Amino acid sequence: MQHRSVDAVMTREVVTARPDTPFKEIAALLDRNDITAVPVVDAQGRPLGMVSEADLIRKEAGVPDPGGRVPGLWMRPADQARAEAETAGGLMTSPAVTARPEWNVLEAARAMDRHKVKRLPVVDEAGRVVGIVSRRDLLQVFLRHDTAIREEITRDVLRETLRLAPEEVRASVHDGVVTLSGRVERKSLIPVIERLCRSVDGVVAVHQTLEYTVDDSEIELERPQAYGARGHR
Repeated sequence: MQHRSVDAVMTREVVTARPDTPFKEIAALLDRNDITAVPVVDAQGRPLGMVSEADLIRKEAGVPDPGGRVPGLWMRPADQARAEAETAGGLMTSPAVTARPEWNVLEAARAMDRHKVKRLPVVDEAGRVVGIVSRRDLLQVFLRHDTAIREEITRDVLRETLRLAPEEVRASVHDGVVTLSGRVERKSLIPVIERLCRSVDGVVAVHQTLEYTVDDSEIELERPQAYGARGHR
């Protein structure tokens, strides 16, 4: 089984800004290219940070209130400074969280979730921007046809990885939801099958009605106790 790579889903034509790009030019870049953020890069094309719509909105939030309320009192000092910035270098969120082309979509999704970002500049071995991957790009895996998902599960998971015969486990897929039926030899194999099927790109959920011939769960639980007993002798 192989997950799709970042290289396969990323956008290659990347709109970028330089640290000295003015505020209004950044706003124009976002509007003209129908995007929500741009990487800020140095002279060698290496990412320094990201400027997003949220960073530009911060400027609007700092405008004096017609009602006389002092703007920016709710902002942290760092955010207040960025709200007053005039160029990308002052507006950007840095450092930039990046991805590599050879990463799979799971690695990219975990990086986005861990750093609470919506997009990642993709860099080559020299650290230069070669693409950008967004949440929407990663969601492409869920556009896979049910037939393709079922074929991968049947071929790669059930046959090649687990060496199960066609009559042992059958898989059906509807709207990305996998249903497994049949009978396996050992009960302990069922969670393994579920886990491997769930890891296939495009799978939304896995349900199973699998039966088993031998309940080996109690045997597995007893083994550590047996080792412990011998260890006290």
